[in-house]
Amino acid sequence: MTSNAISNDLHAQVAGSSFYTGMRVLPRRERHAMYAIYAFCRAVDDIADDQRGARDERTAALDAWRRGIDALYAGGDSGPAAYLADAVRDFRLAREDFHAVIDGMQMDVDADICWPTAAVLDLYCDRVASAVGRLSVRVFGMDEAPGKALSFHLGRALQLTNILRDIDEDAAIGRVYLPREELVAAGIALDSPAGVAARPGIDRVARVLARDAHGHFTKAQAILAGRPRGHLIAPRLMAAAYSQLLARMEAIGWGMPRRRVRVSKLALLWTMLRLSLRR
Repeated sequence: MTSNAISNDLHAQVAGSSFYTGMRVLPRRERHAMYAIYAFCRAVDDIADDQRGARDERTAALDAWRRGIDALYAGGDSGPAAYLADAVRDFRLAREDFHAVIDGMQMDVDADICWPTAAVLDLYCDRVASAVGRLSVRVFGMDEAPGKALSFHLGRALQLTNILRDIDEDAAIGRVYLPREELVAAGIALDSPAGVAARPGIDRVARVLARDAHGHFTKAQAILAGRPRGHLIAPRLMAAAYSQLLARMEAIGWGMPRRRVRVSKLALLWTMLRLSLRR
């Protein structure tokens, strides 16, 4: 496949997502690198969420990605990871961050995650979200210290917000990412994903997680307010849009029946315009 064909294919995968709004303003080389990272994340996430595939088959598919990533860094036949080559070379992306993302997906494949401890939830957030941030900040051109700090806090803030948005969707496929300690403190019996998700006490648990997410948003926005070096309109956009999404969910609450709150593409465009004018 030619590089132009790969670029067009990656563009098609990204174009329908809210992610696209923030990435399209990047310079061409950075934009294509982010499209490649996004496509990688989509590919391994689809493996983890394949409810029809057997667990051993999904593990084998993730192992193929691990081998592809290793081969890419060794200069061999990287198979499915070949389209990442330019991004890895141009931005010195770290192999361990790709492996961390795959390890996070493996957690979902090994067993459907239900009421993890707070420590396991934090590890999961680091792998599936903050590791993606660590790849991204290299593309954005951030210095190492503020880049890692932003990845830590913004990754966790975004992932916790997603968890709070997707409680019912996750329960429908046998997963509950809300922390065990808070569920037990709220007196919720840990019997089944659907049962846990339907308990009235979920609102109390969700608000504790929302408080944690707000704390991470606050720290991420403080880093961005310091105007560190880099192309940072994309993380500014995601922080602004998802903190607003979290606030809207808090206003509605997590009592039954729940209504899924979405990120408005129009709101994303308006936020991007506002942030562009403030640069």
